[in-house]
Amino acid sequence: MAKCKTDCIERPLSLAFDKFGFVVGRYPYVFLILPICVAAALGAGFIFLQEREANDIEDQFTPVNGRGKLERAIVVENFPQSEEFSQLRLSSEGTYASLIITGLQGENILTEAAFNDIIELDRRVKSITTGNTFENLCAKTKGRCVSNAILDIINYNAAEIGSFNITYPMNNDAFWGTTIGGVELKPHNSELTSAKAVRLFYFLDEKNTNGSSDWLDGFLKLLSNYTEQKTVHVSYFTSISRQKEFETSSDSVIPLFSVTYFLAITVSIMSCMRLDCVRTKVWVAAFGVVSAGMAVLASFGLLLFCGMPFAMTVATAPFLILGVGVDDMFIMISSWQKTEVNKAAEIRLAETYKEAGVSITITTLTDVLAFYIGLMTPFRSVQSFCMYTSTALLFCYIFNITFFGACLALNGRREKGNRHWLTCMKVPQATGDGGGCCVGGAYDENTDKEFEMPVDSFFKNYYGPFLTRVWVKTIVCLIYAGYLAVSIYGCFQMQEGLDLKNLAADGSYVGSYYDKEDEFFSAFGPNVMLVIKDEDFQYWSTTARESLDLCLEKFQNLTVADSGISPISWLRAYMQFGLNAGFNLNNETQFKSHLTAFLTQSGFSQDVNFTNNQIRASRMFIQTVNISTAIDEKNMLNAFRETAEKCGKLQTPVDLIVYHPAFIYFDQYAVIIDNTIQNIAVATCAMLVISLVLIPNPLCSLWVTFAIASVIVGVAGFMAFWDVSLDSVSMINLVICIGFSVDFSAHISYAFVSSEKSSANEKAIDAITKLGYPIVQGAVSTIAGVMVLAAAESYIFRTFFKIMFLVILFGAVHGIIFIPVFLTFLGTCSKSQETNKQNLPELSDTSQRRVKAVVIQNVCSADLDCP
Repeated sequence: MAKCKTDCIERPLSLAFDKFGFVVGRYPYVFLILPICVAAALGAGFIFLQEREANDIEDQFTPVNGRGKLERAIVVENFPQSEEFSQLRLSSEGTYASLIITGLQGENILTEAAFNDIIELDRRVKSITTGNTFENLCAKTKGRCVSNAILDIINYNAAEIGSFNITYPMNNDAFWGTTIGGVELKPHNSELTSAKAVRLFYFLDEKNTNGSSDWLDGFLKLLSNYTEQKTVHVSYFTSISRQKEFETSSDSVIPLFSVTYFLAITVSIMSCMRLDCVRTKVWVAAFGVVSAGMAVLASFGLLLFCGMPFAMTVATAPFLILGVGVDDMFIMISSWQKTEVNKAAEIRLAETYKEAGVSITITTLTDVLAFYIGLMTPFRSVQSFCMYTSTALLFCYIFNITFFGACLALNGRREKGNRHWLTCMKVPQATGDGGGCCVGGAYDENTDKEFEMPVDSFFKNYYGPFLTRVWVKTIVCLIYAGYLAVSIYGCFQMQEGLDLKNLAADGSYVGSYYDKEDEFFSAFGPNVMLVIKDEDFQYWSTTARESLDLCLEKFQNLTVADSGISPISWLRAYMQFGLNAGFNLNNETQFKSHLTAFLTQSGFSQDVNFTNNQIRASRMFIQTVNISTAIDEKNMLNAFRETAEKCGKLQTPVDLIVYHPAFIYFDQYAVIIDNTIQNIAVATCAMLVISLVLIPNPLCSLWVTFAIASVIVGVAGFMAFWDVSLDSVSMINLVICIGFSVDFSAHISYAFVSSEKSSANEKAIDAITKLGYPIVQGAVSTIAGVMVLAAAESYIFRTFFKIMFLVILFGAVHGIIFIPVFLTFLGTCSKSQETNKQNLPELSDTSQRRVKAVVIQNVCSADLDCP
């Protein structure tokens, strides 16, 4: 029954391809010119490329509607930006420039000589003029520019640096953990004896956007040319640096596109060349790569016309499209070479389409569906990539069965006329498996087919029989068990999250700054904001305050919080103020009547939203420690959010949220694993359904699904060994795994099931003979195409290369080693199909069609000219 259901779809589809191939072969010029015109017309959409570019890091690489963004909206609503600047209370990263200054040899930086250089550098930074001075643009407190405490304490006199006793990390109620790094303290107290790094900040007023941007550009220009360091090394960074470097990092990859297509064409041509000057497939191979290029042009142009954002991650899609297109091309060429050479080109193309059409349709459907499922991800960079890639794959498929099919038919006409591949001049008919520059057109007179290529003979006569031996199968199973064990182990070693410094090009000043920050300033993490958003919270109630104190204690007791630094709490300060002044702050009326005056005098006015005699929201701050790795960031985010939920379940609930601008980027940890697993699971199930529908054997369809899961596990596991983290960039590539693992395994599985051989081993040998070389061709050409990305200076493109390499390697190994062996274990897949009897009528039809083919040959190809 299952076989009937699948054959009811697979057989009509094969016949439909048979007829369509005949039409393409009969009218090749129509199917050649029309796709070119479509590609050219749609390619005009590239005029919109610049305005469609979507390179905003936050928008593209953080979850859409992430929790951090919702928390930021609450903070912005309740605590609008004040004229009095406070770095602690920023709802964003702010607009700033920063310097990390270290000794040239890693020595103590707290010396007079070093501070002479630091003060001079500070003077030059503040002297930058770009239409506006720093004084006009700086963020101000009490009418004065926000300054750096380390320079204020010595009154900008380097000689004073040794005369002060600085306690660390708190000095006179000011936090110095982000100002001085690499510290050494006296044994029994917190007094600072030496430090290896000093960090300076220059904050600008966020309201003056254009002026601030120009000044930051001037800062970058100054520091990039600054070479007068006598005793110190300087690393620099601005709030716009990460974005600027990200936008320019793709420039190094653009020249690689031409190299990629050159390599792909070269490898394709070399793998399809024959010594026979007629039977060689030079032009066919070249136009197969051109077809993939046309698909990219048409699909990207169409989506650009439609207004689809073009994320930088999409720039990797052409390499993938090239791989899929070339893979399908080799399948079609392989099927063409198995047709009888004396038939007319349209008959040969019809038989080629009937043989290869279903196979490439399966892989295209699964690839496209896998990428459309990828649209469910909450990362816009992934959504953009999946939309562009899936559409390009559809066009690649369409152009393969139209444009490339037409090229194949025209090449067939040339071969039918026994014309030279380069000059198109007729040459004498060759005899035997040979040829040369003056003779060609040889074929096997016993089968009326082209002579097998040496590699095909290798797979048929040596590799296939070798692989189906019992002891070889045993070794293959052991190797697979080892592969699976190593891969699963690697999956548990995988790191999560996208390190923002990886968005900049290698050797960028951004990377240097982040490295110094990790080295010297990782002892303290962000100062996290606790926002009480309950408008009905009774701050004057003793019970409510006790509940709040208990909540703060829970935060203080977290391993990621610094228990030695008290929370910054306006309420504690207010209660102390009331106690000293003799006010009864347990009374609502008195609590509210004195609050405004206290907030104005104490500097806490930005921490309480006191409107219409009601406290709508308030906030406090907890200092975190030892947040140096992605795992630390993830654990801190989860710990704070879980603690906030616990506070909401106290006897007197404290309804609060936790927020820091960095949480918007940390949100990726909350969704990346679950979302990746979800996408892969849904896509794999969809692949199973398609395979069940189109491959005429349910158990073999399960093997295709098994291969997908196996390749994904392998790639994910080996990612960890190759220093690739699970992030929105590598998530894209894991979606690619589904496509390529389907490509290789579905071709082999379909060939295995379709084989008319009698035993499982013979079926496996037959499938390997038909598709072993095309799979190797596709794998080698695709690896050659992406190999150039190994030289890219961008993490995104190098990651794409690493994972594509793993995907193609493991996919090909599954296709020509693991899957053929495993299929031989399925008795139901290897039955002789009662087929030889059931298919006798079909054989009769074929015989009749061959007679018809001879007539068509005589009528239609008597005077076929060379295209």
